[in-house]
Amino acid sequence: MIYRYLNAVHLQFLQESVIKMGKDRKKKIDEMSAVLHKFYHGDTMVIPRCWTKTIDGVNLFEWAYTPGVAEACREIIKDQAKVYDLTDKSNRVLIISNGTRVLGLGDIGPWAGEPVMEGKALIFNFLGGIDAMSLSLKTKDPDEFINIVKNITPSVGGINLEDIKKPDCFYILNKLHNELEIPIWHDDQQGTAAVTLAAIINGLKVVGKKIEEARFVIIGLGAANTALMRMLIPAGAKPGNIIIVDSRGILHRDRFDIKNGNPRNGEEEKWQYAKITNLKCLSGNADKALRGADIAVSYSAAKENSVNSKWVKKMASRAIFIAGENPVPSIWPEDLRRSGVEIVCTGRGDYPNQCNNSLIFPAVFRCALDVRASKITMEMTVAASKAVAEYQEKKGLCPKRILPSMNEVGVFIEEAVFVGMKAIEQGIAQKPMNEEKLRKTVESKISLVRNIIKSLMKEKLIKKYK
Repeated sequence: MIYRYLNAVHLQFLQESVIKMGKDRKKKIDEMSAVLHKFYHGDTMVIPRCWTKTIDGVNLFEWAYTPGVAEACREIIKDQAKVYDLTDKSNRVLIISNGTRVLGLGDIGPWAGEPVMEGKALIFNFLGGIDAMSLSLKTKDPDEFINIVKNITPSVGGINLEDIKKPDCFYILNKLHNELEIPIWHDDQQGTAAVTLAAIINGLKVVGKKIEEARFVIIGLGAANTALMRMLIPAGAKPGNIIIVDSRGILHRDRFDIKNGNPRNGEEEKWQYAKITNLKCLSGNADKALRGADIAVSYSAAKENSVNSKWVKKMASRAIFIAGENPVPSIWPEDLRRSGVEIVCTGRGDYPNQCNNSLIFPAVFRCALDVRASKITMEMTVAASKAVAEYQEKKGLCPKRILPSMNEVGVFIEEAVFVGMKAIEQGIAQKPMNEEKLRKTVESKISLVRNIIKSLMKEKLIKKYK
């Protein structure tokens, strides 16, 4: 009895220490973020990529601008596709947002959302070798947003939509995807869903369960989980084994409050899921849904601690819980582990198993640009999930390591090649190439940026904060 009591006291002490360390680290990250953003005046800059000294008697300004630049213009007049060869369009992505749904902060506007967009541009650049720039729009009108994007596409090879509120994000993505012939991507939908599917694939391998037999609980049906549902069933999950919980409770075929919902608000799709999921027609809230569940995925607008530890304890043995809300999850990882969950994932970078869409979008855009894909398809997105999962499986799987980290450059190369070959297979690549050539192209683009940054830091042209 004394031994058991001492063990319990020791375990409680360790858990409290971990929680304190987590809170202390969060505070330090927050403080350093404010300091470093001010020190560097943002995350990115634009620099020349060409030789700036005289070449064969012709100086930079003569060939790059007037009078020589006119010849490049004439080439494009004769063949518009040459804009990809004669400008940076082939490697340029715009990150476009109106700041209406930024991280867990909500509608903070385009000015306050700009640091997030710049951070995204940094990740595009460093992890994908892509010349990305942020563009924050001062409009909440989705049709005006769409019109602006359609009119700036001559300058860019791809568009990454970011932090746009639901349901506008669905409407904007669908319309642009159908009307433009360059890759359009909404990272809060496709990127988050893809990395979550990768976590599910590997998590199930660790706990020894099959996707077609697993019971799923999906908490929240916003951008991320709606996109996940579009991928989860094709990946093998049985609709009847999935229970979805929205802000009004569990979806089921008697939820007539959503039957005649507005398609633009996403309720038409929600009604379709209500009819095919939840085979036993359970009603109630997340408490009831989590009973016996093998996997729970939470991407909701609910507040901190909106998921109760007591509910989690009713999940199946060897359960997986993905609390993806960021920066504040619906339930903290420490509480999930105390409740007996075997595999815990979050959207935060200061915990193991971060479900970070940054593992997905740099590689997806890298390959889309290199093979000049006209679209980013569902098949390409699923291919990205599988590539990430397979990469980590080769490295080794354990409960605290089911996904690679963003520091592993290899995952982005393998993923880009895998997804690029899928685009070629689908016949949507305007610049197809064999796997060996694609790999060399991807490696060179990514290593170029990393080597430039490394050189600038070595020469102290990028200063280290002290």
